[in-house]
Amino acid sequence: MLLVALTAWALLMIVPDLYRIGHPLASAGFAADNDGLIHDVRGPFPTKELSPAWRAGLRPGDRLDLPAMACRSLASPPCMDLLAIVGGMGGMQLVRPGRVLTLVVLPQDGGPPRVVRITAEQPPTNWLAQGVLALNEVIAILFVLAAAWLVWTRPGGMTWGFFLYACWFNSGQNFMFYALLQSWPALLLAEEFAGAVMQGVAYAGFLLFVLRVPSDRTEPAWRRWQYALPAVAAGFAVLQLLSYANNFGFRTEIASRAIFLAGLVVDAAALLILLRRRRGLPPRDYQRMRWIIWGCAIGLPAFILAAILQSTTLWQSVSGGAVVPAEVPAGLYALYGVLGWFVFEAVRRPHVVSVSIPLRRITIFGLMLSVPALFLHQQIEQLHHTLHLPTWAWIGLASVLLFLAGRAHELGVELADHVFNRAFRQEVAALRAVSRDILGADSIEAIEAALVEAPMAALGLASAAVFRRQDAIFRRHAGRAGWSARMTDTLDPRDPAFVATERGEPFQIDPADAERLGFPPGLAAPTLAVPVGNPLHCYALALYGPHATGADLSDDEEAMLARLASDAGLAYVRVERDSLRRQVADLQARLAAPMPLPTPG
Repeated sequence: MLLVALTAWALLMIVPDLYRIGHPLASAGFAADNDGLIHDVRGPFPTKELSPAWRAGLRPGDRLDLPAMACRSLASPPCMDLLAIVGGMGGMQLVRPGRVLTLVVLPQDGGPPRVVRITAEQPPTNWLAQGVLALNEVIAILFVLAAAWLVWTRPGGMTWGFFLYACWFNSGQNFMFYALLQSWPALLLAEEFAGAVMQGVAYAGFLLFVLRVPSDRTEPAWRRWQYALPAVAAGFAVLQLLSYANNFGFRTEIASRAIFLAGLVVDAAALLILLRRRRGLPPRDYQRMRWIIWGCAIGLPAFILAAILQSTTLWQSVSGGAVVPAEVPAGLYALYGVLGWFVFEAVRRPHVVSVSIPLRRITIFGLMLSVPALFLHQQIEQLHHTLHLPTWAWIGLASVLLFLAGRAHELGVELADHVFNRAFRQEVAALRAVSRDILGADSIEAIEAALVEAPMAALGLASAAVFRRQDAIFRRHAGRAGWSARMTDTLDPRDPAFVATERGEPFQIDPADAERLGFPPGLAAPTLAVPVGNPLHCYALALYGPHATGADLSDDEEAMLARLASDAGLAYVRVERDSLRRQVADLQARLAAPMPLPTPG
């Protein structure tokens, strides 16, 4: 019940922003920190002259009179306006179109307070920005659902910790959710209180996750750190609640900055803990830990940088007021989704491929999209005004471009593997040589020995074995490295674990089936079964374990083993044909030889 309730709450905050894709919210065109200091009067508008705040006379350096607008009564208009424009972490806020905000402003020159009325307007947008928003929302929804699925299927401190983190820290936006709550100040304050508690729990949950991943077990040396997690949660919750005191007339910028800096410390500590804990792990868990580390190394900096660009003035201070397009932080939030993908794969799979494979694909994909994205950002408005296409046509065009980008990515990855991946080229060359040897083998034993020895040498596998079909069973005739005499030497093709054999394609072996059938334990447990034969008959079943490093077989390696098994199937046919020919020739020779005369009795 708790899992379902928290999942629903997390989705309730981000799903409404899908409505903004077709119906954008409005902005007053300014941003203020938690002390009420106005640091931006352009907001999401192309120029400051288009900003309602600039036209109303607001300037950087002016300050909101927080005591004058304080929430002494939640139903008072000043309180409702203050809640709409000042969040717990400051930054730009969005409201419903047409809303009129009445602000009490202290001019920067020290003059008397003045009342400023600003009518919020919808900033101009384009299909690129809306597309990035849709992408972020979809990634966030999948992020939360994937974390919830991990808890549902593998309940424990590790998965619960990551789920609590994902509920609060995801790429989704909640502007629409808070815009809807602005009409009910009491409900909005209750949500802010719940959010403060959830943020503290999220940070503590993330630390619990990094202390227990990948096997949901904390080593003795790290157990004492778990006792500090309640204090971490309470500390963040208290600081966040203090930052909300600006709604009651207090300046709380120090509290908001403390939260931000403490969050950086937690993220850095989490990455350091993961790097330290990877030492001494078994090979299989070591590979899974590498996925977690790289996910954090990519996702956390992207999230932090996006938050800096969107919710702080640090970039403007460093760059001298340079404006960053809204698509940049949105793209960084999308990149943060890599963390959820890597964690999901590393936790749910007992074996993972080398992390270099997805990293290579992400890099190629990013390089392929960087130049078109830069072009589109510069030309998007011109295209929009030139083509005059309806919304459905833009969606169709984006779908076609996405399909073409996906196909180009696949070709780019394949080309990069062949050009830059030396190890991959060596594996391909080695297995091609083995295929030639198999096709020239003169006995079934030689074929089966090649199916075992060559992949282990070329791919560095932890185990390999071949079970030859004899009547109604498969019997082990070749095997090494992990297979011993006391382990099973027969397989029943009618067993549910081998139903996929009839398709003639490689299939995965479930770890539970491997244990049930008496296969080698631990790293040597086979993970892939490859039928050896042709569409008419299966001569044998080859079982392969992961790499000795703990990394699972990649799709390319599985395809190479499938081609090797296909060649072995041809070799089986040739050897059987040659054997039958020899038997026929022998019988013909016997029939042609003169019959010996009977000896007189």
